[in-house]
Amino acid sequence: MSSSAPVDPRVAAESQAPAATEPAAQALPRPQWVPLTVGIVAGAALIAGAGAVAGAQAAVLAVLGLALGLTLFHSRFGFTSAWRQLVSVGQTSGIRAHLLMLGAATVLFAPILAGGVTFFGGQPEGYVEPLGLSLVVGAVLFGIGMQLGGACASGTLFAVGGGNTLLVITLFFFICGSVLGALHMPFWSADAITMGSFSLAEDTGLGYAGAAVLQVGVLAVIGFIAVRWARRHDAPQAGRPPSARGLWRIVRGSWPLWVGALLLAALNAVVLLTRGTPWGITSAFVLWGSKALQALGVDVASWPYWQGEKAAALSQPVLADATSVLDFGIIAGALVASAASGAFVLAKKLPLRVVAAAAIGGLLMGYGARLAYGCNIGAYFGGIASFSAHGWAWGLLALVGTWIGLKLRPLFRLSVPKPTDSVC
Repeated sequence: MSSSAPVDPRVAAESQAPAATEPAAQALPRPQWVPLTVGIVAGAALIAGAGAVAGAQAAVLAVLGLALGLTLFHSRFGFTSAWRQLVSVGQTSGIRAHLLMLGAATVLFAPILAGGVTFFGGQPEGYVEPLGLSLVVGAVLFGIGMQLGGACASGTLFAVGGGNTLLVITLFFFICGSVLGALHMPFWSADAITMGSFSLAEDTGLGYAGAAVLQVGVLAVIGFIAVRWARRHDAPQAGRPPSARGLWRIVRGSWPLWVGALLLAALNAVVLLTRGTPWGITSAFVLWGSKALQALGVDVASWPYWQGEKAAALSQPVLADATSVLDFGIIAGALVASAASGAFVLAKKLPLRVVAAAAIGGLLMGYGARLAYGCNIGAYFGGIASFSAHGWAWGLLALVGTWIGLKLRPLFRLSVPKPTDSVC
């Protein structure tokens, strides 16, 4: 299914729209002024607070986080749902949106990484991470966790902003799994099970221009195959939530997936120009969990994970962490978007089996993200846009995890799209 409703927590929660099976012509609910006001105030406070703590760069990142949250919610841009649709019924509309996003990001990242200039000084660096056993295990675990937890890393944040109570549980255990993964990183990063990184731009002699041409070409071929694949499987149409018409659609979505894809690519490029590295999400989860343990008296500063460059983050305010600022911005932006669309809904009843799936899924995603050097944003999106082989490997391995996760979903009475569905 494309994006799911908070009304039924058994359904994946990458969208806070009314159920995807509802007709698109259904009247859009009225704006919800109380949560809308809270979201606007929270966003303004985040910008001011980040600027006060860490300067203009942090304030800009807060604005970018808000824009990312608005874009994710209004376009209902799904990662979990896109892989689920592909594996279960051969629906490729979500995957084709991924390909467009990755292609656009490739074109935007190449000159930035080659030029070596950022808005606030310093050399831009892409996410080029090692290949090895930790990547294999971590990406597969993350794929399984997405299908049980109901969302990916970005999906969890914008679903929480949209009022999905179930995804608060997923987020809590996501943080727990991230901390556990950080504790175990010395084992998973051992030289015996880790190979070096490989950049399609720097390790092939192609340069960024040549690597961009190659990568866009590969993405185009995959897109062609995806179109043919969907036609062959006669997949159910991907459902979309109701939307306003005309200019009102900008603030009372939903937006077409292609709009979300292009905006996410552009925003990721601006994040790269602003902080010198691409958009990421889950490193903040490790920080939040580690700070909580530190407050309880646990000596997390002695862990190998928190040595070197990472050590300073533990002693600084959370708003001094660029990824945390982006994450908070996504939540606030999604709150504004959902309330403006009348789609902010708090679940009142959460079946125990669904809570269990959310908890297990969150743990697997958190642990997997640490092992695989990132999530669907940092490793998959940021990795491929940075011309890293690990980004491509992460995507393929997450598909394997998705297949396993779909086999496990019925154990928790979670739905799986069927070829006989009229809408998935």
